[in-house]
Amino acid sequence: MKLVSYNIQYGFGGDDRYDLARAARVVAGADIIALQEVERHWQRSNEDDQPEILSRLLPEYYWVYGPAFDMDASERRDGRIVNRRRQFGTMLLSKLPIAWSRLHTLPLRRTVRPLNTRNAALECMIRTPAGPVRVLSLHLAHMAAEERLEQIDYLLAEHRRAPSDGGPWSGADDEPERNWSNGEPEPENPLAAIWMGDFNMEPGSAEYRRVVGSTPYHRGAAYLGGFVDAAAVGSEPTADFHTHVKTIDGRLTKRRLDHCFVGGMLAGRVRSVSADIDEIASDHFPLRVDIDLETPFATGTEGA
Repeated sequence: MKLVSYNIQYGFGGDDRYDLARAARVVAGADIIALQEVERHWQRSNEDDQPEILSRLLPEYYWVYGPAFDMDASERRDGRIVNRRRQFGTMLLSKLPIAWSRLHTLPLRRTVRPLNTRNAALECMIRTPAGPVRVLSLHLAHMAAEERLEQIDYLLAEHRRAPSDGGPWSGADDEPERNWSNGEPEPENPLAAIWMGDFNMEPGSAEYRRVVGSTPYHRGAAYLGGFVDAAAVGSEPTADFHTHVKTIDGRLTKRRLDHCFVGGMLAGRVRSVSADIDEIASDHFPLRVDIDLETPFATGTEGA
């Protein structure tokens, strides 16, 4: 299956032109799409409801939107309140149904300066041909490593608890007449997971090591409950592999801030990882991952 992660910078490209349709064309065709910096009802983007617009531009996808923060954007019109919310967050689209989702609002450190905003991780459980997988579209803090480390620790704790916590509900319905389960079986909450998004961290950083661990004695080690960098196991990254370019201290700097981390049980399934460094639909470049999610999981080891 083909996965893509893209920070779309609320539709503004590297040429400073607002064009949401252009961003949609970049990701169209992938099986699972993780987007970051998607917004609703902001002046800078024409008060557009971007999740709704993207869903129309990409009509063959199931989708979920998760706002990292939510502010009033209502107005009074013709004697009545038109209720609207100004939101900013992440989105996930899938050609396969999204069985369930939940939003993790991540720890935030309050700043005096400069502006700091809350971040979120949108978690979606998808029943792939291989088995159930939790896919996260996330955006970590841009301010400092300490804040990102707190956010990663939160997500790792949630990840490790997933199988024992269960999904939206668990157990047998003892009030069948109320139909709490809507006639459906208990939803899965598997250990198998994929994290995609803008992590605002580079390979080798303290935050990166918090996700994948320090370099093990065996370089190919993959722990069942841990994560590996898809770019490290799918193919040897080129020296020029990057997902973001910015002028820092007067010098053009290429950085790999966008990542795909796969659960250890999926490490051998990654086929390739690449970035479209010629795209200008955002200030980031789309990260593409080809991974085998068709071959069924081995019982008791991968999708548990």
